[in-house]
Amino acid sequence: MRTPVFRFAPSPNGYLHLGHALSALIDFEMARALGGRFLLRIEDIDATRCRPEFEQAICQDLAWLGIAWEEPVRRQSEHLDAYRQALAKLEVYPSFESRAEIARLVAERDAKGHWPRDPDGAPLYPGHAKQLGADERAARIAAGEPYALRLDMNAAIARTGALTWVEIGADPKEEHETLMAQPEAWGDVVLARKDTPTSYHLAVVVDDALQGVTHVVRGQDLFAATSVHRLLQALLGFPAPMYHHHRLILDAEGHKLSKSTRATALRELRGQGATLSDIRRMIGLP
Repeated sequence: MRTPVFRFAPSPNGYLHLGHALSALIDFEMARALGGRFLLRIEDIDATRCRPEFEQAICQDLAWLGIAWEEPVRRQSEHLDAYRQALAKLEVYPSFESRAEIARLVAERDAKGHWPRDPDGAPLYPGHAKQLGADERAARIAAGEPYALRLDMNAAIARTGALTWVEIGADPKEEHETLMAQPEAWGDVVLARKDTPTSYHLAVVVDDALQGVTHVVRGQDLFAATSVHRLLQALLGFPAPMYHHHRLILDAEGHKLSKSTRATALRELRGQGATLSDIRRMIGLP
C-alpha cells in the first residue's frame, strides 16, 4: 500500500497566526495517524510580498508547535519552469483588460441584471478576449501590453466531463464522502499573467502532483477552489489527492484570521508567555 503524503504549504508573506496553527497541527496529526510522510512547501511566487525572514519564522513556529517535516523544502520560486510546462498543455487565452476596465464592464452588466460572481464573491470575467483573433492577440502581446492568461472553462469541461473528489473527515481511516466538482462556478479563471508564469491554482496542482501528495488538508475557505484543482488535475493527467477541509478560526467579527488584517502572530503569543498547551486550547484541539 502506498505511503500517504501530506503537506503544509504557507506563503512567507507574514507571520503565522492561530489559523495556521490549527491547519498545520490537524495536517501533521493526520499524517502521523496514517503513518504518512509530512512535507513543508513554501509558496513564494509573489516576490513583492514574500521575504526570507518570514520563511525563517514559519520554520521556527512550526518547530515550536512540535511539527517535523522532510527536507529539502520545496519553494515554488525555484520551479517556475514546471508551471510554464503545465500551462503550455492547457487551453488558455490572453485577456488584456485592466482591473479598472473589468470593473467598468461588470458595472455595465450589473446595471442590466446581477452579473454572476465566483464562490469567492469576485465577478466572473465579463470581457470578450476569447473572441480575439490570433493575429490581434500576437500583435498586442508583441507590443508589450499587460495580459492575464485565462482557462477556457467551457472547453476544459468539455474535455473532462463531470468530476468528483473524495472528502475525508476528522478520522481519515473511516470517514469519506464523494463530492461533485463544480468548476463552472469560477468562469474563465486566471492561470498566469504576463510577468508571472502561474497562479495559486496552477502552482498548487503541479506541486501536489510532483511531490506525490495523496492527502490535502486545508481550511474550509478553499473548499470551492478544489473544483478548479480537480479540473486542472484531470486536464494535466495528474492523480487526484483526497481532501480534508477543516473549520476556520474566526475573529470577534466572525471573519477568518488573516495576515492582511494583522491577526496576532504565534511569535507574539509565544513572546507573551503562551505555551503549546495554551495554543491548542485557543484553537480547540485537545
